[in-house]
Amino acid sequence: MVNVLLWVVVIACFIFSFVGLVYPIIPSVLVIWAGVLVYQFGIDSNELSWVTWTMLVLLTVLLFLADYLANLHFVDKAGGSKWGMRAATIGLIVGSFVIPPFGVIIVPFVLVFLIEWLQKKPFQEALKVAFATLIAFLSGTLAKAVIQLIMIGVFVADVII
Repeated sequence: MVNVLLWVVVIACFIFSFVGLVYPIIPSVLVIWAGVLVYQFGIDSNELSWVTWTMLVLLTVLLFLADYLANLHFVDKAGGSKWGMRAATIGLIVGSFVIPPFGVIIVPFVLVFLIEWLQKKPFQEALKVAFATLIAFLSGTLAKAVIQLIMIGVFVADVII
């Protein structure tokens, strides 16, 4: 009975990790790791191989890099400022609570536009940077979703095989 309850926790962690894609305040990758650790220390401490642990660590690093590089690439390419990038981050956090889940798209877009425009950038350029921030968020979210699925797949494959 305890194992069934622990499996429910593991599966819930994996599902809940995808909520973090829409609510960035939830650390998705840490939720996946929580599920893996519940399995490791609650169900079977000898099951997961060193290959799985290595893959999970590498995929975690890749997940952080994918998110960071997507933002850096799109916002830099559009001519965004450091303040614009900070506004995007603040907008993601605030947007998680304002008109969820659409707030994570709308609030950063508006904040970046306003920050860039207030820094004397022309309207069109500020709008371009705001759109780049939106594309960065969406592409980073897609990359994170794929990496999270791979992490869960690596775990499941090791448990089943």
